[in-house]
Amino acid sequence: MRQQVRTAPAALPAAMRTPLAMTAALATAVLVALGILHFHDSGLTGIDAALLPSIDGVQPPWRYAALVIDFGGEPVGSTVLVALLAVVCFLVHRLRAAVLTVLGVVVTVAVTTVLKPIVGRKIHGEFLSYPSGHTALATALALVIGLLLVDRLGLGRVAGVVLVLGLALVAGIVMGWAEVALGAHYPTDAVGGFCAALAAVPATGWVVDRSADRL
Repeated sequence: MRQQVRTAPAALPAAMRTPLAMTAALATAVLVALGILHFHDSGLTGIDAALLPSIDGVQPPWRYAALVIDFGGEPVGSTVLVALLAVVCFLVHRLRAAVLTVLGVVVTVAVTTVLKPIVGRKIHGEFLSYPSGHTALATALALVIGLLLVDRLGLGRVAGVVLVLGLALVAGIVMGWAEVALGAHYPTDAVGGFCAALAAVPATGWVVDRSADRL
């Protein structure tokens, strides 16, 4: 039997596979649980009732900051960010990471897009809100950046998990705050978007590596 030899650095470093698989499973459970909790229900309960009044409708200069952050999740802004990260991956000879940058974002956004009409939660009476696609996208990009850094720096499992999940958490909180502050989402929508990325990106990375190894 011919031994399979990897010819390019993995999109999902070996040390990160198990911890991110466990994280993805937990994130999927939270994503589904929140979707069931808010199924066709736009009422404020729990976290939403506690946080929304203090965040929604922020005034300048914080509103300007929220608008700038929000632009990163809009079609033009997100396309620029994804392209820049993919080019960086290509320049440092991490082709699988470049593929993961694009596919990870596409899969993550697809998950949020499919779930919105299924869950049917609305904000302002007409806009489907759960889960937050902007928050999911920001988290997905942060996860890819974290995985790239883990590979480049040769970090072990513990340091790698702290770095990857730390970057994802910061990105999720920042974009989630902007979306809630601008009145586009409830806080739990942001949590759902964060979990969607945690579930989708590691799975996509695994598929990218398996496919590339077979080729």
